[in-house]
Amino acid sequence: MFKTIADHADCEVRSVIRFLNAKIVKTAEINLQFVEIHCENVMTDRMVRKWVRQVNDGRTNIQDEARNVRPSVVNDGLVAKVNEKSVKTDGSQ
Repeated sequence: MFKTIADHADCEVRSVIRFLNAKIVKTAEINLQFVEIHCENVMTDRMVRKWVRQVNDGRTNIQDEARNVRPSVVNDGLVAKVNEKSVKTDGSQ
């Protein structure tokens, strides 16, 4: 039996993928080992295959890539308006 790891960082998982892939461990076996240790609270088999492909293509950076994320339109004023409307429609006032 193995000790399970409840919380893991994505970069840790990706490092393990790089390590096991270098040891010529099959993708399915890498995923099975993750499921054993992380109790299925880890990457899907599909994501493991994707990362193995990227590593095989020469990727060495295990950190998340920067993304263009749309800024949130939610602010304190909007939350107050929504709360105000819900109180009025709720009939509590």
